Amino acid sequence: MIAIISVWDKTGVVEFARGLAGLGFQVYSTGGTHKALAEGGVAVSSVSKLTGFPEILDGRVKTLHPAVHGGILARRDRPAHLEELAKSGIEAIDLVAVNLYPFVETVLKEDVTLDDALENIDIGGPTMIRAAAKNYPHVLVVVEPADYSQVLDLLRAGEVPLDVRRRLALKAFQHVASYDTAIAQYLRGEEDAFPDQFTIPLVKLFDLRYGENPHQRAAVYREDSVLWGGKTWGIVAAEQLHGKALSYNNFLDAEAAWRAALDFAAPTAVVVKHTNPCGLACHEDLAEAYRRALSGDPVSAYGGIVAVNRELTGEAAQEMAKTFYEIVVAPAFSEEALAILQKKRDLRILRLDPRAAIGCATALEYRRVSGGFLAQEPDVYLDDGIELKVVTKREPTEEEVADLRFAWKVVKRVKSNAIVIARERTLLGMGAGQPNRVTSVHLALRRAEERARGAVLASDAFFPFPDGVELAAEGGVTAVIQPGGSIRDEEVIKAADERGMAMVFTGVRHFKH
Repeated sequence: MIAIISVWDKTGVVEFARGLAGLGFQVYSTGGTHKALAEGGVAVSSVSKLTGFPEILDGRVKTLHPAVHGGILARRDRPAHLEELAKSGIEAIDLVAVNLYPFVETVLKEDVTLDDALENIDIGGPTMIRAAAKNYPHVLVVVEPADYSQVLDLLRAGEVPLDVRRRLALKAFQHVASYDTAIAQYLRGEEDAFPDQFTIPLVKLFDLRYGENPHQRAAVYREDSVLWGGKTWGIVAAEQLHGKALSYNNFLDAEAAWRAALDFAAPTAVVVKHTNPCGLACHEDLAEAYRRALSGDPVSAYGGIVAVNRELTGEAAQEMAKTFYEIVVAPAFSEEALAILQKKRDLRILRLDPRAAIGCATALEYRRVSGGFLAQEPDVYLDDGIELKVVTKREPTEEEVADLRFAWKVVKRVKSNAIVIARERTLLGMGAGQPNRVTSVHLALRRAEERARGAVLASDAFFPFPDGVELAAEGGVTAVIQPGGSIRDEEVIKAADERGMAMVFTGVRHFKH
């Protein structure tokens, strides 16, 4: 029996090779792996001895030879293949253990050059892996050190079952596919944001408690991209400090709450239910920001998710502990805050460094549709600096402008058709996900009640008819912010003027389906 071992990651490779040799394998290797095995006392021969040909081109060509690939690809159940091997003096190869040049690690170095990157693109390794995986009923292929012990145990037992061989082959093909994806990402320029073909490299983090419903299985994966320094980023980078295992919906809601909180520079608290912020407020005192956020909709807050963009204080945690939440997300927790929250056995506590937002502004967003995916750039329009165009006779007051800008940032995080009513940097009511905009206005007003008087309203898209503005005025709203652009803009502006309202256009839409 013959094994070829050629690995960059040498974790456990000496013990693995020693175990194979003890089972009667002839071990062949190359370069650094050959040296490591020899120093480890393993009887190992150079691949050049197997091929009868020296390494050439500074080691670029070592294993690209019929003696290697013929030995790997020959089917043992086809006599003609075995006859060809014998005729050519080629021995069958039974095991290939290979992992690849550190391309990702290389291109993540600050001073990496294109030449460095190209020299770390493995050619012989992926070719051997693919060949062995193609012939997996007859050839064992091992690409991860974690599999060494299982393979040795099964070989010692006398047989490696076909289903294990298949799983090793599957892992091998995926290993090469992810490697090739990293190379393509590196070579892809900013002008190639939407290439004709591309793959997304994903690495499983863990299984989830369940999917959207308990009868649905689910797992969470991180995007393994060289574009963001090879780091785990976004909500999947959160560290769970306490509580039950996370479910599919937990991740969706935690993401919505965290992203909304990071939109604001001031201390901010967000309460989310079914990915929509039902409460959101900014205040220099975080506990007060939370109290105001909760006041937005204390009924819907029950069973929701709360996120803050500052270290959670003991006072704020004490306030949160009065309401049942599924998750609390913060960049840090004081010792007092943790002690308070950890008294709730099932409460999931997530710590997430705001720097984990790396990639959120540049990563494409994907949406599954039947038969494919939709891909788009994220909605990262810089709303803080947007120029507000006053279109009514009355200009908004300074206080109204501040609230309009706040409401405009909030409405971006609410599902369309989205309406937000706000005052004093506090969300008072919102309408989301309705098939018409006037119903969303009605829902937002019903939630805000008397607090809507003197408040402002934000709409994520233009008002197609005056009815939404008319209804808002009846509820006491004094100023409106919306994109504009409707063929009935003049009618909508007229309705606002007749009611003494101020209205500003942004020229930007924030649909969130």
